[in-house]
Amino acid sequence: MANPARLLACGGKERLSLEFTGGCILFIETEGLTKRYRDLAALDGCTLGVARGEVFGLLGPNGAGKTTLLRLLLGYLKPTSGRAAIDGLDCHRQSVRVRRIVSYLPGEARLFRSMRGSQVLAFFAEIRPGGDLQRAKELAERLELPLSQRVACMSTGMRQKLALAATLSADTPLMILDEPTSNLDPTVRGIVLRLVSEARQSGRTILFSSHVLSEVEAVCDRVAFLRAGRLVHVQPMAELRRRHRIRAELKGPLPPVPKGLQQDVSIHTDGDGRITIETPGELSPLLHWLSGVPLAQMAVEPVGLRTLYDRLHDEGLPR
Repeated sequence: MANPARLLACGGKERLSLEFTGGCILFIETEGLTKRYRDLAALDGCTLGVARGEVFGLLGPNGAGKTTLLRLLLGYLKPTSGRAAIDGLDCHRQSVRVRRIVSYLPGEARLFRSMRGSQVLAFFAEIRPGGDLQRAKELAERLELPLSQRVACMSTGMRQKLALAATLSADTPLMILDEPTSNLDPTVRGIVLRLVSEARQSGRTILFSSHVLSEVEAVCDRVAFLRAGRLVHVQPMAELRRRHRIRAELKGPLPPVPKGLQQDVSIHTDGDGRITIETPGELSPLLHWLSGVPLAQMAVEPVGLRTLYDRLHDEGLPR
């Protein structure tokens, strides 16, 4: 495979980066990973790397290839071409060894309906290395889940909490969470995000697939965007949090942008005196320049994942 110490993906192209990994060997890496079903490419040429201890988000509409990627990493699917590895283990040829070091929460977890919640947790704690029943019960309590009910009598949200307790309690270096907060109320969603942050602080690596942009934005270090089976962009969240958008109304002509700012700002006007400025860097120099621009009003807002997601989605629409 490619050099495991550096390979990351951004905008579908390989690049060298020390920005996040700090020279560490990547924990998860894929190279040209492809899964085809006859003429349909569920995943097409995916090359990316995830550092040890990173929370890595997966975003994309339904059918983008997120779940296919996760199943290839777990060895549930055989790749059509390309390779994937977790902690140096080939995900297809060494899939059993891979699954021993992974806790996986599928998008639609199916549990034993005749068992009580406590029995489900005991079963999973017993069958897997690193299982911890006491830890699972503590997580169930934090998630406000009573364990005396049978699964068949539980609501969809309660079954999701049970699956989360079973998944998060295992002592594995990697957690793969596919839509972990689905069917949960806002309070419990917040608890799940705190649990993910705690797992990261303990040194675990997390793949976090979700449609809820605010949750991905809150917990992830980097986010990969998939569309129609292809990896189209990888975004470091620290970089995105530095980006801002300024909306303003002009009272007069817009003066030229100083040379020192021209490389760092993009300016769009709509012809009615309204102006939008985006900057990826420090606000102070830009605001200093704007203080001398004739403006009627001005609003400053961060550029979040929603803006980037919509932009990437729109770029993929037929014209």
